[in-house]
Amino acid sequence: MKNIFAFIFGSLFSIGLMWSGMSNPENVLSFLDLFGEWNASLMFVMIGAICIAFIPFQKAIRKPVTVFHEKIELPTSTKIDKRLSLGALIFGVGWGIAGICPAPAFTLIGLGYYQAIYFIVAMFFGVWLHRKFDGAK
Repeated sequence: MKNIFAFIFGSLFSIGLMWSGMSNPENVLSFLDLFGEWNASLMFVMIGAICIAFIPFQKAIRKPVTVFHEKIELPTSTKIDKRLSLGALIFGVGWGIAGICPAPAFTLIGLGYYQAIYFIVAMFFGVWLHRKFDGAK
């Protein structure tokens, strides 16, 4: 049953990314181009996503379990340190260069945008490097 729900909600998320234009790198890059031909439409997509996610996130903070009663492991640190800042910088630069965020990258493959494979390979390489040097399992 969990897999069916994961498939349904993952599909809805993917359709939402495509419908909103967030899976289109040109839309993302035009959104990030504040001093050129700025496209503000993705700002409304993000505001909508924040509004929709606000209540579930508040519930997860109070009672960190899924509807299947599995524990949700939330971060405990609230410290903004050099590692967090560097990771955010690398993510932001990668997003700005490619116009691709990790979730839409997989959507792009389904749309036939083969260039996303380069991004996905680089993303997995970055995950591998982090795990190798950070000691994560």
